[in-house]
Amino acid sequence: MHNTKSPTIRNLEAAFAGESMAHIKYLWFARQCRAAGDEATARVFENTAAQEMLHAFGHAELLFAGETMTPVKCLEYAIEGETHEYTEMYPRFRHEATIEGNTAAVDEMDEQIAESKEHAETFKAVLDKAARRFAALAGVEEKHARHYQAQKDAIAARAAG
Repeated sequence: MHNTKSPTIRNLEAAFAGESMAHIKYLWFARQCRAAGDEATARVFENTAAQEMLHAFGHAELLFAGETMTPVKCLEYAIEGETHEYTEMYPRFRHEATIEGNTAAVDEMDEQIAESKEHAETFKAVLDKAARRFAALAGVEEKHARHYQAQKDAIAARAAG
């Protein structure tokens, strides 16, 4: 959905991915430090993770602010991303792990393929439900509009007559 030929967009996407990954990685490091009994270091990692998330949000604002980010647009982006994961990204990663004989990674990729497909289907269901709801509301709104127009016409007829 983005102009993927733009170096700036590619750089923002890479920065967004890097900051997002740092956020999660630092939360993971905090968990490891806490498990080792080092609460102080865990808190440093958690504080830094929060800052990395804010950096990622800044990049997301630049990547997505140019579009009208309606719930529908958010769902479309999510469907696109999850579909890419289960149809292209994870199958490719799985193939490479299979070639390397890394069965733990193959199992992980299988799980991610299934979960990404489930996520895409969930987002599609929400989008479909919203479309049906808006269609139903449009019919109700049309009925109300006709009612109000009839009332307006009746008032105008009484005033003219």
